[in-house]
Amino acid sequence: MAGKSRKVIITCAVTGSIHTPSMSPYLPVTPEEIADAAIGAAEAGAAVIHLHARDPRTGAPDQSLEAFQPFLGVIKQRVDSVLNITTGGASTMTIEERLQPALHFKPEVASLNMGTMNFGLYPMLDRFKDFKHDWERPYLEESRSRIFRNTFADIEAILTRCADNGTRFEIECYDIGHLYTCAHFVERGLIKPPFFIQSVFGILGGIGQHPDDIAHMKRTADRLFGDAYRWSVLGAGRMQMQIALQSVLLGGNVRVGLEDSLWAGKGRLAQSNAEQVTIVRRLIEDLGLEVATPAEAREMLALKGGDQVNF
Repeated sequence: MAGKSRKVIITCAVTGSIHTPSMSPYLPVTPEEIADAAIGAAEAGAAVIHLHARDPRTGAPDQSLEAFQPFLGVIKQRVDSVLNITTGGASTMTIEERLQPALHFKPEVASLNMGTMNFGLYPMLDRFKDFKHDWERPYLEESRSRIFRNTFADIEAILTRCADNGTRFEIECYDIGHLYTCAHFVERGLIKPPFFIQSVFGILGGIGQHPDDIAHMKRTADRLFGDAYRWSVLGAGRMQMQIALQSVLLGGNVRVGLEDSLWAGKGRLAQSNAEQVTIVRRLIEDLGLEVATPAEAREMLALKGGDQVNF
């Protein structure tokens, strides 16, 4: 009898805080657009939906409870996907601002960055020249001197303050050192297996996108964590699908979405998050593997269930 096909978790990050509204007419901004994008991605096969919020008038990142409230319940009512609330927010925000939505809404999963770093968005000014909103150009330009803060104290605060909520984490590692930071908190018992490592490739200030970089990240995580973790990747920009393919071939999971890349092919803007999910789903299934359902993802990641959240 043939063995069971391996299940691959697709995460979709539908809007994020990296790209600005002028870069693509398809980037979700309003609560209705974010809800529609999330529902479409879920229906296309995303078991996990990673969520940021934006000011509906300007598209600027917004980490207020009032910004998240309008779409969380709508998405939950329409689809069964795991809803993952960012604690990354944007690099312009304080840790307290970034933490509030996860603390209040008690999601099954929240993202958690594993290190303070340079987070260079300013090279996008070479590709995008015209902006509709006054905040966009300075937001990108000022990333030359802005630090994305995630100190040991910040990480510990997020882990401990969310502990009683049963929230688990998408542990975002932008470099090899971030894996060792994760190992530090594992050793202290603040991160418990099975934990979900999301390796991020291609942000200026973090690890690059060469195949050796991806392989090195996986080897290091395997050595540090053995079978106590689930591995996933996101590739920023045009390398999104190539890096997803390498992850799948190495036994990992994938993240796509307009937070990470605006593209659906060379020089072609993705017209929806669902389009990217469809592309990566086809890639997975063409390799003879299966896409994990939300129920399977919950089991793989030992989540508390969608009935245990505060929305």
